[in-house]
Amino acid sequence: MDTEPSALLLELGAIVFALAIASRLARRVGIPAIPLYLLAGLAFGEGGLADLGAATGFIEAGAEIGIILMLLMLGLEYSSVELRTNLQRSAPSGLLDLVLNFPPGLLTGLVLGWDLLSAVLLGGATYISSSGVVAKLLADLERVGNRETPVVLTILVIEDLAMAIYLPVVAGVLFGGPAMATVLTVIGALIAVVAILYIAQHYGESLSRLAFSQSSETLLLTLLGITLVVAGLAERIQLSAAVGAFLVGIVLSGEAASEARGVLLPLRNLFAAVFFVFFGLEVDPGLIPGVALTAGLLAATTAGTKIVTGWVAAGQKGIGPRGRLRTGTALVARGEFSIVIGALGVQREADLGAFVAAYVLFLAIAGPILARYSDSLVRR
Repeated sequence: MDTEPSALLLELGAIVFALAIASRLARRVGIPAIPLYLLAGLAFGEGGLADLGAATGFIEAGAEIGIILMLLMLGLEYSSVELRTNLQRSAPSGLLDLVLNFPPGLLTGLVLGWDLLSAVLLGGATYISSSGVVAKLLADLERVGNRETPVVLTILVIEDLAMAIYLPVVAGVLFGGPAMATVLTVIGALIAVVAILYIAQHYGESLSRLAFSQSSETLLLTLLGITLVVAGLAERIQLSAAVGAFLVGIVLSGEAASEARGVLLPLRNLFAAVFFVFFGLEVDPGLIPGVALTAGLLAATTAGTKIVTGWVAAGQKGIGPRGRLRTGTALVARGEFSIVIGALGVQREADLGAFVAAYVLFLAIAGPILARYSDSLVRR
């Protein structure tokens, strides 16, 4: 008898049960569950306490669905007009984000003796925050409706748009792709964003009525199918799946958006947890000690630069000190994009993958904790 299905069920059951325990413990201690989910992934990953075999493929696919659902539900909270207005007004904040957070990685790479391209890759890893961690964090801390949250989301979108330019260019240099193909990819990604925002503004209500159904089952399947297709198309044109899902949420409005939150919430909670487990699975704990000190120093430095970024960006919107600090600490965590960037340069610089993994792990754990206790650090 084939034991593979039973192995899959046993592994998935063990993981989900472990996540339930982690969630209960986090609530008991009063911290976000994200760091504990990451540690659970470490425990089950390569070099950890136990390796997963049968469940790995499911977890990888579930992780992708998790970040898509997290960004879709964030998009449901905002209109296309709000997003477009914030993008137009937040260009200085986006530039400040780049100026403060790219150079620390670049300079660290050069100090470590890496070549320029490897240092540029590390700069990209320190620049971009984790959309997945931030989305889950805002939901867990019940800050989706806060005044500073649009500032956080705008910075994330600007970063992801920057990645639509950065990743094709870097990959083209690394792998010798034609320059014209890289340029066309960048142009296509930017045109797609503008087109979706136009559709959202002019046809959002009509599309929302078409998507809406009195049946929660039909509504769930419709929204999930559309979102996955758009996310897949976004990946094809080198725009992140997360941005594609976020834009789908922006398109939806009215009754469709209101009902969507209810039917998607349990699914998002499950797959979001899977996303963080997969994140931990990608890190080999045995590689961390050799790079921990330098990666930790860089993590501390760029946690500070992200906090400054958020503080200034929120201040430009007239937000008070507590909201400014909430903005900055929400942006501290690095994640999925940084791991992708690190993986790109492993063949060029052997230490890059382990260094980025350790760096991301530090900030993916520290970021939620800083965000959770940020209010206590500032007087009213």
